[in-house]
Amino acid sequence: IKFSLSPSRSRDRLSTNVPGVPLDEKNLIIKALNLYRQKTGTDKFFWIHLDKKVPTGAGLGGGSSNAATALWAANQFSGSLATEKELQEWSGEIGSDIPFFFSHGAAYCTGRGEIVQDIPPPLPLDLPMVLVKPQEACPTAEVYKRFRLEKTTPVDPLTLLEKISSSGITQDVCINDLETPAFEFVPTLKRLKQRMIAAGRGQYDAVFMSGSGSTIVGIGSPEPPLFIYDEDEYRDVFLSEANFLTREENEWYKQPASATATDPASDVSKFT
Repeated sequence: IKFSLSPSRSRDRLSTNVPGVPLDEKNLIIKALNLYRQKTGTDKFFWIHLDKKVPTGAGLGGGSSNAATALWAANQFSGSLATEKELQEWSGEIGSDIPFFFSHGAAYCTGRGEIVQDIPPPLPLDLPMVLVKPQEACPTAEVYKRFRLEKTTPVDPLTLLEKISSSGITQDVCINDLETPAFEFVPTLKRLKQRMIAAGRGQYDAVFMSGSGSTIVGIGSPEPPLFIYDEDEYRDVFLSEANFLTREENEWYKQPASATATDPASDVSKFT
């Protein structure tokens, strides 16, 4: 995301590289900037360009991370009128996933997701991953509409976190209770996960769905399984390598060194 101050005293201007992305108050970036002005009383407006890399409906928090970045950037351009804690608390008013991004990159979240407890990274930051997202999206509302509390796993999440921290990541600790309703909505996702597990034995430490879908994550290798390349069914999937990101206190997330450098004095940048 690139930010600059706008000479306008009445509106923000948002542009993007992806057609179909809303550029008005339906976009979480604009919602975040409106929220910031409401909470702080600042009269600053912004020009924002969103170079979108995370596909919509992927379950990767692309929109939520954009909103958090917008709040952070607005605060920097306004002389830090709010504390990080205030930004985190306010962000929960427009999205349950946004407060997480004001953690330092690893957190235990409860409530709707807005209660965020920072934790030390439980896994090595250089642990490679591959993201595989088919064309089918999983609208969050549709997944939660099919969610049944009685079908959730009874295991305490803190127990799973302790196992990951002490013994590393394995298939049995990667539990996502949203997989069942998501696989019901998009049945081909279940097959994709099962095939990645079967094809990736010895390649992936675990395979699981991210968030409410529809991205399937293979953790332990940056390479997708060969059938993704060989079969027409998967010709149009979104593929990406991934790694964990963290941030320091009073700093925002930085692009990896391999990414294109940007001028920190003129914009606030983040993978979106």
